[in-house]
Amino acid sequence: MPDVPRPVVEYLARLLTEHRRAIGTRRGTRVLGPFRQAVLVLRWFRDHTCIHCLARDAGISRATGYRYLHEGIDVLAAEAPGLADVLDRCQRAGLAFVVLDGTLIRCDRVSGQTERGTDLWYAVRIKHFAGNVQFLAAPDGTPLWVSDVEPGSTHDLASTRLHALPDLYRAASVGLPTPADIGYIGAGSGICVPFRKDPDLPGDIGISNQTYNRLLRGPRFTGERAMAVLKQRRRTLQHVTLSPHRIGAITQAALALNNAWQ
Repeated sequence: MPDVPRPVVEYLARLLTEHRRAIGTRRGTRVLGPFRQAVLVLRWFRDHTCIHCLARDAGISRATGYRYLHEGIDVLAAEAPGLADVLDRCQRAGLAFVVLDGTLIRCDRVSGQTERGTDLWYAVRIKHFAGNVQFLAAPDGTPLWVSDVEPGSTHDLASTRLHALPDLYRAASVGLPTPADIGYIGAGSGICVPFRKDPDLPGDIGISNQTYNRLLRGPRFTGERAMAVLKQRRRTLQHVTLSPHRIGAITQAALALNNAWQ
């Protein structure tokens, strides 16, 4: 039995039932019903159980196990909210800000090179192969949105420019700023980042800037909690063994499960 509340299993089973109906799956043509497929998918998310074990326990082949797993991931990822909808909902709820941060999700080595000839998916920050995912969190640390994946060598600011900045600018223009860490310096108006000392100038950054940094530190720390919630409840996010290109969909599926859990 998976360590998951039954309503969450039933939620995924309903999504799988609707998906099968939409693609015209005939009754009795699947080895597993929607409920048992939901259990298989949730065991993989919750405990990072290997596909071989999941297929063995369900009495299906490994290839069918992979197919059922990817189908469950795609069905859940489609339920993850988009960035524009999340920001509109935050504005209507009267939130003072949303927190922007990025995380590196470890993965197996994959071929690919940057323009400099280095490994595309190798993240120097953690000295491991990984995918870069950006996310937004509410002031209380609740995860709100996650982006598609970029290779681990991609800087947080570059990934944010691809997936989030235009919508964040529009939100900031109507009173919803975005605190972020020092990795987003240069992001632009509405993205509140700490002041950093210029190494070419003497002295420190000044008492006013130091106070600003301290005040900004508290809201930013809630962003760390948001991704910790996803990674601890969905242990498969601690190291993804599927294709690294699937990390974005997997993280979005984990967010949809977290929303259903809450």
